[in-house]
Amino acid sequence: MVNVRESVLPGIGVLVVIGLAARALATVIPTSHLIIAIVIGLVVGNLYGVPDWASAGVGTNKLWLEGGIVLMGASVALDRVVDAGPTILALVIATVITTILTVEALARGAFGIREQIGSLLAAGSSICGVSAVVATAGSIEADEDQIAYAAATVLLFDAVTLLAYPALGHLFGLTDKVFGIWAGLTMFSTGPVTAAGFAFSQAAGQWALLVKLTRNALIGLAAIAYALYYIRRSGGEREDAVPGGVGYLWHSFPKFVLGFLGLMLVANTGVLGGAQLASLEHAADWLFLFAFAGLGLDIRLDELRSTGLKPVLVVLVSLICVSTVCLAVLTTLF
Repeated sequence: MVNVRESVLPGIGVLVVIGLAARALATVIPTSHLIIAIVIGLVVGNLYGVPDWASAGVGTNKLWLEGGIVLMGASVALDRVVDAGPTILALVIATVITTILTVEALARGAFGIREQIGSLLAAGSSICGVSAVVATAGSIEADEDQIAYAAATVLLFDAVTLLAYPALGHLFGLTDKVFGIWAGLTMFSTGPVTAAGFAFSQAAGQWALLVKLTRNALIGLAAIAYALYYIRRSGGEREDAVPGGVGYLWHSFPKFVLGFLGLMLVANTGVLGGAQLASLEHAADWLFLFAFAGLGLDIRLDELRSTGLKPVLVVLVSLICVSTVCLAVLTTLF
């Protein structure tokens, strides 16, 4: 137990120091402290790297992100979710399907990219970034090089959209609701979506989280669908590659979503008072701060530079098309 603490605490200390520095800088720089934390982490990680003694603790940033998401459930009004539920679900399903079809068509038709790479790019762009790339890779027998290729492309767009989306949202004068739903529908990974949403506003962050978690829940279905598609393409010779039904869906399902939903339900019963809800919101903000410090430290610019041009163009064209259409629909609906 002592060894675990010794291996984790130094890296957590690094996240805390970066988070505190970001808060201090946010008092003089008119930018969200969450974005500043990512930028500091990115600079430190790429100039000096993450030393071995800190790597285990820095790697806990995903746990802080999931913990922050769970706590944010207390800030979401249930009546608002119920009112928007059917519309949000329809938008998520339509956007996921459209993104998959667009990326697949561009990859295979316009750019002549290998089938497996196109499918990995489609999964990562449409569901939940690198997590979807990895989940889908096992279903289509992608090799390590193809996985790395697709993951690097997704990470590149995570870094770009993290900064571009809030800027575009302010430039277009989007409302909190429209921006949050737009980010949740069209950005890739959960961390950048959360950071961009809360960098725009608290309400936008809540909407972005709600929509993104709905997308994340589709990861198992997407992996199974891809497995069945590739089995048919191979003449049914890979039946053992189909992920195992309900068990696989549960295994791939992001469990922290249940914590988010559970706390949202508890908070909306009126059991928690105003002071308690405010404390949970502040705690979530601190957890996000440490998570995003780690997110910045994880971004490797040299790895992003190794990404080929074709997959970048495929994802770029798809993102521009899908996000533009989504934004037009959202401004009409909301």
